[in-house]
Amino acid sequence: MMIRALASSDAAAYRALMLQAYDTYPQAFTSSVAERAALPLSWWEKRLDNPLDRVLGGFSGEQLTGIVGLAYEPREKARHKVTLFGMYVAQACQQRGWGRQLVHAALDEARGQPGVKLIQLTVTAGNDAALALYRRCGFVQYGLEPLAVRVGLEYFDKIHMWRELKGSPACQ
Repeated sequence: MMIRALASSDAAAYRALMLQAYDTYPQAFTSSVAERAALPLSWWEKRLDNPLDRVLGGFSGEQLTGIVGLAYEPREKARHKVTLFGMYVAQACQQRGWGRQLVHAALDEARGQPGVKLIQLTVTAGNDAALALYRRCGFVQYGLEPLAVRVGLEYFDKIHMWRELKGSPACQ
């Protein structure tokens, strides 16, 4: 897998893969397929051009097969933090270590930003594969948000995790 930052020219592929993610794992994302499918391509282009967000894409040949985003804090007192978001690997490419490669690339990207000290994320409780991946990459739980996401009549909790950017290796 080749990993690079996505640009607005990748918006159609990014949109398609994210819609697949929302559909496949609705409990993992706070946005729904219906909400995001209704947005014009220009919204996706702007997201990729936003200087406070950085979205990395994993490619198998020319095909975008994995994504992970970083949201940087604009507020002065919180600029030392970055949030990992939108992590997804297409089902056909799972179980190949690509998720670990994407998280590793996100950690490297965050380390390259001056003043950034920590990275945080949320993962849906019960998503054992993602939780294990994040733990292997040095993240630790610091909280639990009950009833964080509702899908239909079901509610799902979110586990809040963080790690410092210095110190331990990116992912084991």
